Amino acid sequence: RPAEDRARALEAVADELANRRGEFISVAAYEANKTVTQTDPEISEAIDFCTYYAQSARLLESYAAEFTPYRVTVVTPPWNFPVAIPTGGIAAALAAGSAVIIKPAPQVVHCAKLVVEAFRAGLEAQGLDPDLVQLVFTDEGDAGRALISHADVDAVILTGASDTGKLFRSWKPELNIMAETSGKNALIITPSADPDLAIQDLYLSAFGHSGQKCSASSLVIFVGAAGESQRLRSQLVDAVKTLIPGPGYDITTTMNGLAEAPSEKLLRGLTQLEPDEKWLVKPEKLNEEGTLWSPGIRDSVRPGSWFHVNECFGPVLGIMHAETLEEAIEWQNSTGYGLTGGIHTLDNEEIDYWLERVEVGNAYVNRGITGAIVQRQSFGGWKQSVMGPGAKAGGPNYVAQFGTWSEGPLRPFDVDISQPVAAQLRAFGELGFSEEDTAWLWRAAELDELAWQQEFGRQHDRAGLVSEANVFRYRPVLTPLQVRIGSDAELRDVSRLALAATRTDSPVRFSAAPEKAAELRSLGFKVDSVSADSFAREVARLESGRVRAVGSVEPGVFEAAVESNSVVLDQPVLADGRRELLPFLLEQAVSVTMHRFGIIRQVSSIRA
Repeated sequence: RPAEDRARALEAVADELANRRGEFISVAAYEANKTVTQTDPEISEAIDFCTYYAQSARLLESYAAEFTPYRVTVVTPPWNFPVAIPTGGIAAALAAGSAVIIKPAPQVVHCAKLVVEAFRAGLEAQGLDPDLVQLVFTDEGDAGRALISHADVDAVILTGASDTGKLFRSWKPELNIMAETSGKNALIITPSADPDLAIQDLYLSAFGHSGQKCSASSLVIFVGAAGESQRLRSQLVDAVKTLIPGPGYDITTTMNGLAEAPSEKLLRGLTQLEPDEKWLVKPEKLNEEGTLWSPGIRDSVRPGSWFHVNECFGPVLGIMHAETLEEAIEWQNSTGYGLTGGIHTLDNEEIDYWLERVEVGNAYVNRGITGAIVQRQSFGGWKQSVMGPGAKAGGPNYVAQFGTWSEGPLRPFDVDISQPVAAQLRAFGELGFSEEDTAWLWRAAELDELAWQQEFGRQHDRAGLVSEANVFRYRPVLTPLQVRIGSDAELRDVSRLALAATRTDSPVRFSAAPEKAAELRSLGFKVDSVSADSFAREVARLESGRVRAVGSVEPGVFEAAVESNSVVLDQPVLADGRRELLPFLLEQAVSVTMHRFGIIRQVSSIRA
């Protein structure tokens, strides 16, 4: 169906969700053990997903390349956000034009049924087939494996643990998966922080929904004198002790219980200290089932210790003490994950220093690090916190993942090409390209420049709020993009990716098997000579890397990528820079509080 039809159907679904708000709150309270204050904004997020992805559907027609939707997408949401996350996955796939099978977490099947009912009603109201959305109940056993790895499934959306994503990929190494996974998130508090605001944001980020959020702050890193401040310590302990654990349906509850008894990791986090650690607030088990615990704070967590690098997913916060901001950032970045992170400081130089170095997909300044809002703070991480291409949910590139892209009609553009790219194009003129291929490379360079000026090379703040900056920006990849050139790769495609590497200035490494590498070197390309077996071993040692394959993917590469949480991007090479520059860059959402107690102030270089 046309994009406009799909968009209107999603807007009708948004109305259905809004009309059923009370029903969703009731079911989530009893089934997911969520309080009203946690579920109400989640329903608003679900509505936002539908309206935002409706607009994303319309924008699919604005690209230079041509889009063909996937036929079937499987959505596998978690139990902790049983309304917003399944809604977002279903809405994104439908926006692209794909049918959907949703496999909900077994703990929240009634919430999933309500979500599916809303979608089917919205589709039917707009004259679309409600059977485009199908609900399936299964676990990760044989039936789940058959579904995830089925040949007719084009893509899988996962929000859940990194281990679950690795399991899915082990079933089918070439699986096309878009996954938001685990996080070990830290909030840095420096001596320049406002104590009242810092502690308020910390305890809400750590213990909202009992810490059962992949974005939760399970670590706080005090810098220098902040770690010695009795005021900060006392305020934190007092704030945590005021929390009232209880069931989600009790309106007096301020910290709901767990959805199920603690996992092995969470139980260790709640009951077992590591060397040199001590309890500031010791968690207590409050019911026989183990689903209700009081919150806990463990002090003196050491860098590299078990609690520093393991996600527990529950109501326990660890305190680390760094001597300098540089050391604090190093610890914040060294968990292996890169989902959310924050800093509390009124020192603009510290903010600038942190923003330039923090390795997270969602960065927060002087505010809490949970509660991302669609478009305003599109959600998704780096490193072990993501699997797949890396487009952030609720962001400008998410819906465009759910289909294939092919070359569209090309025309010249009146745009200034950068000097390094222009020099590269002139050098390519010596390689004997046909007139058609030469023109194609020039169009690619022009489209790269347009994409850089309009999207990748600038910061975006679509909300335009006065009190809060919400910047969406692109950053260079942390480790070099591995451009792997197959024996059957076309010279034109290799040249096109060389243009993209020059325009983005991201770290890139080109490699090929010895014979192909020698051929390309003779033409002036810088290409490492690496055998297929050696390259597969290299990929297995990457740390959440990206491989951009040109031509056929060699044996063993997909399997190696599973081992290292890396992704192999083997789609056709396109002239459209809006698509082809994406693998060279990381997406980041930066949210900054621009006021203090209601007084607007200039913060760092944001909006300078």
